[in-house]
Amino acid sequence: MIITILKGLYYAYFAGYAAFIGRDIYKNKEDLKKTSKSDKIKQSFIGFLVNFGDTIGIGAFGNIVALFGAMRVKVHDRLIPGTLNASCSLPTLLEAILFTSAIPVDPLTLVLMIASATIGSYIGAGIIAKMDEKKVQFVMGTALAIAATVMLITHPYLGLFNMENTAIGLSGIKLVVAVIGNFILGVLMCAGVGLYAPCMAMVSLLGMNIKSAFPIMMGSCAILMPTAGMKFIKEEAYDRSSGLFINLFGLLGVVAAYLGVQNANIDALKIIIILVIYYTAINMIRKSRSQKEEDSFIIDPEITQGVFDVN
Repeated sequence: MIITILKGLYYAYFAGYAAFIGRDIYKNKEDLKKTSKSDKIKQSFIGFLVNFGDTIGIGAFGNIVALFGAMRVKVHDRLIPGTLNASCSLPTLLEAILFTSAIPVDPLTLVLMIASATIGSYIGAGIIAKMDEKKVQFVMGTALAIAATVMLITHPYLGLFNMENTAIGLSGIKLVVAVIGNFILGVLMCAGVGLYAPCMAMVSLLGMNIKSAFPIMMGSCAILMPTAGMKFIKEEAYDRSSGLFINLFGLLGVVAAYLGVQNANIDALKIIIILVIYYTAINMIRKSRSQKEEDSFIIDPEITQGVFDVN
């Protein structure tokens, strides 16, 4: 019953968010003319590639930031946190619609963790949207470094987390810890820290089957991202071109991954991604301490040459 209600909520959020961002982009369609055709193509490619990877468990936020730099997509640093949430909401909702009910999880644990993450994201979006560029650069850099570290310590190659836990839900103090933890992760999502890896680590440490993290992760992001995204859109703190093209082509990426590579081995690719995100984090923090104003986030192409080749 609860799963059916949740899926209905996902459908409602999908329709409502699509209308909300669509109306904003239409009202400000002149902004799209300011973005070069080349950047629009790059944004479309990033949307497809990153959400393809997100569907099979790689994650999205850190990869988008790294690809913006590697492909020289011009997005102002101050707008990146809002752009991440606003541009990935529809693909994430589609993920939740496709994968909900595929893995068993306690309904109370699922609902409370989704609700707490959503509340955290709304509060976090209001804070991040009002920060100046230097603060956003520092917060983003720190957040990406944290995300890369969590991705590293939860990597299967290290074997630090118990894959044999059997619990599909939590109760008592463990449930309280999980709810508070997901609230914090919801806040951090607005700064660019992906929720997937830290949520997976948290539920494993609390004794749950690590696979039960998937409906929690996808459900949390499916509600919190459009909630935060609408806040960023209202504050005009996102890049509209990225919001359009990453959302649209991200939907195609989700469908392609769902139909084609549900069992892909992406562990080696994750190692490369972790290294790139670390570099991106260092670059962001360096820029936050610089006195020079820079219009967009650019990674030295020599550093990333070949990393994102798709041939």
